[in-house]
Order: sequence, then structure tokens, then C-alpha cells
Amino acid sequence: MTGRPGVLFDLDGTLVDTNYLHTLAWSRAFADAGEWAPMNAIHRLIGMGGDQLVPRLLGHDSSAASAARSRRYRELMSEARAFPGAAELLEHARQSGLVVVIASSAPKDELDAMLEVIGAAGSVDATTSADDATASKPQPDVLLAALEAGHIDSQRGVVVGDSIWDVQAARAAGLACLGVETGGFSAHELREEGALHVYRDVSELLAQFPLSALGQLGAAITR
Repeated sequence: MTGRPGVLFDLDGTLVDTNYLHTLAWSRAFADAGEWAPMNAIHRLIGMGGDQLVPRLLGHDSSAASAARSRRYRELMSEARAFPGAAELLEHARQSGLVVVIASSAPKDELDAMLEVIGAAGSVDATTSADDATASKPQPDVLLAALEAGHIDSQRGVVVGDSIWDVQAARAAGLACLGVETGGFSAHELREEGALHVYRDVSELLAQFPLSALGQLGAAITR
């Protein structure tokens, strides 16, 4: 059976305002482990999984820091907020006939908590978590798992993400990617990596939905 058209949404930094909370959590986790990395360098790697972030920052693995990160992030999760328009964009995409998948490599408990923050569980057809990917972004594993979870045709799938790691992962999976600037990467950086189009945030993407790649996918369904 041919797959359906769909959209793969990154979660952190795209739908929920958490990238700087993750930065702070990692900073505190490194301190707990007797390590240090400047926060600007940590932030630049948010969106990349801890399996790659830690050795890039420290030059070696640190199981103590990785273990402390979960605890430190849980201390900050209550401060997470959904970006304006996030829930509405998910619902609009689904009402347009697209399969909506949250393509995240976050631990399952963090994923579930952030879906509650967004408040749009009824608009999501499938999700992925850390359990579904052997390697994190910028490797394409999580996106390939998301395509499978949503039964999405890879030729009619679009990724929405906030980091260059999302764009790189999309490219590796053979998918188009729309960028948003809410994770801290500039429009220039996202375009340089190959983002098809960059929006200020998900509310701007929602406002321009009919003209976007998502709108075009939805329109093609009704033709």
C-alpha cells in the first residue's frame, strides 16, 4: 500500500520553547559530573542527541553527565511553554489531510510531558522517542522511524525543525525541511544547510500555510 503524505515535526525548539532549558540542564549536568563547557557551545548542539553532544563538547564520553541531564531537565520542565500557534498548526495540518508525526528522539517521559504542554494530542497520529532511534540527529534514524510510524510516503513527507541538525537529518533521509528560527539558529544558517523555507516561528508557518510546502501537500490530496 502506498504511503500517505505527511509532516514530521521536531518537538524541542520547534513546538515547545525548551532549547535554552536543555542548555541549562546540560550545563548543570556537566558541573555535577565535574566537567565544564561554555553555555553558548552547549546551545549550538541542542537538537543533537546526547550520544553525540557530549563527546563533541568534552572530547570524551561522560556517563555521569548524561545520567545527570535527565534529572536536571526534569527540574526545569515546568518552565516549558508551547510556542504560540503550535497546537493550531498541528490541528490544521491534520485537517488538511496530512499525517502528523512528532519526530523526536527525546526520552518517552519527556515527550509525553511536552505533548501535554502543547495540548494537541488529538491532532497527532504517531510519535517517536529515544526508543525508536539507534543514533540521534543529525543521523536520519528518527525521521525514518517517524515515516514508518505514520505510514508516510517518503516522497510526500516534509520535516519541520528548528536546528541545522534537523535539516541535516532531513537531507540524509531524502526529505524536504522547513525551518523555524525559535531554536536559536538563524534563517541564514538554516537556509545554508538546505532548508526549503524558513519561518520566524510556527505561528508564521500557520499563517502562511496555504502557500507553504505543507499547504501544497494538502492541496494535492484534494485534486
